[in-house]
Amino acid sequence: MTKPKANPEKGAQVYAADRAHVFHSWSAQAQIKPMTIAGAQGSYFWDYDGNTYLDFSCQLVFTNIGHQHPKVVKAIQEQAAVLTTIAPQHANDARNEAAKRIVELAGSKFNKVFFTAAGADAVENAIRMARLHTGKSKVLSTYRSYHGNTGASINATGDPRRFPNEFATGHVHFWGPYLYRSAFWASDEAQECKRALEHLEQTIIFEGPKTIAAIIIESVPGTAGVLTPPPGYLDGLRALCDKYEIMWIADEVMAGFGRTGKWFAYQHCNSLPDLIVFAKGITSGYVPLGGVVISEAIAKTFDDRVFPGGLTYSGHPLACATAVATVDAMKDEKMVENAAHIGETILGPGLRELAKKHKVIGDIRGNGVFWGIDMVTDRATREPLAPYGGTSPAMNELVAECKKNGLMPFNNFNRIHMAPPCNISEADARKGLEILDKSLAVVAKYYTGA
Repeated sequence: MTKPKANPEKGAQVYAADRAHVFHSWSAQAQIKPMTIAGAQGSYFWDYDGNTYLDFSCQLVFTNIGHQHPKVVKAIQEQAAVLTTIAPQHANDARNEAAKRIVELAGSKFNKVFFTAAGADAVENAIRMARLHTGKSKVLSTYRSYHGNTGASINATGDPRRFPNEFATGHVHFWGPYLYRSAFWASDEAQECKRALEHLEQTIIFEGPKTIAAIIIESVPGTAGVLTPPPGYLDGLRALCDKYEIMWIADEVMAGFGRTGKWFAYQHCNSLPDLIVFAKGITSGYVPLGGVVISEAIAKTFDDRVFPGGLTYSGHPLACATAVATVDAMKDEKMVENAAHIGETILGPGLRELAKKHKVIGDIRGNGVFWGIDMVTDRATREPLAPYGGTSPAMNELVAECKKNGLMPFNNFNRIHMAPPCNISEADARKGLEILDKSLAVVAKYYTGA
């Protein structure tokens, strides 16, 4: 990668225009200072001051193939020259090819895809399908979750962003498995799995199985902490859904398309969901696209019944051509296999070594290129380094130090998430760990335990 040239004057202009005209999400507008990004390539991006960052955030965990992949950029250019857009009621080859590739990856019970513009509206439509298919209304989801910021998706969300947005009814939250901070006082993964499934079944019984249309769950809850479920949990969830005639919606928006070392994170279990929600990695974020992969049983519900949903940009040709090129590049370059390899041989072992060295690391979990690090002030009490739903001077210092040293992690509350591209090199994966190791020294002073 050629070192970018600094252009601070341009950066100042970009910053001024942003502050004058752009309204940012999830922010108090007068209290933010956004970075001004000049360019990106592969696993790196850079600002107008010439600072380069190793991207272990994949922005918002979506650049699964890295930045500016030449094959995908070329596919976007070629599609734009042929057909930039067409209304969703028409048939289109880019749309067909994208749907075909996605269902081939998903599993034998799937043959149809409904395209959306992003993950949140995919969740909306998956919930709509489940309700119409079952004739029931309630939706169950975990407290530690994020499903989007639209009507049904924000109500299904468990994290604090739902608090000012809870206007709908029919949503019920339950505790999912999370051994390190177990709601069930479990001592190992097997016990956590068993007790979490017992809790879920009790929730179903007390809410009334005949009222519950779906359980929506992130196959690996991402923003909530990369909470890799214990072995057997998703299979147990499938069994409960079958027992009580409830649809399982697998939210793969963040965990899907290679991030965990599988095409979809639910493929770490032996069961298939009824509906799969996707976005982010399907195009690596180059052009916005989301969707719902639909089981044959649910799709047949709408053979002779109108599905009351649609979007102007459903199956946008430019986005679908990007999806085709992204999947093809991931296959050709074995990126999913690379993600699994990097996780097994570098990130997993490396993070566990860091935990031995730095007492502020309380817990590490993950697969592939999707890892969560719980930061604590005391390993015995597991007191988090930042409060639930907030941040702290310690976490702010840690993130600032990472950035100063050339690493951009994903962070939330008391956690650092390591989520580099699926095609990251071994050298860059090790470099990211080295920078994190160096940066962790700044928060050692906040550790109060033994």
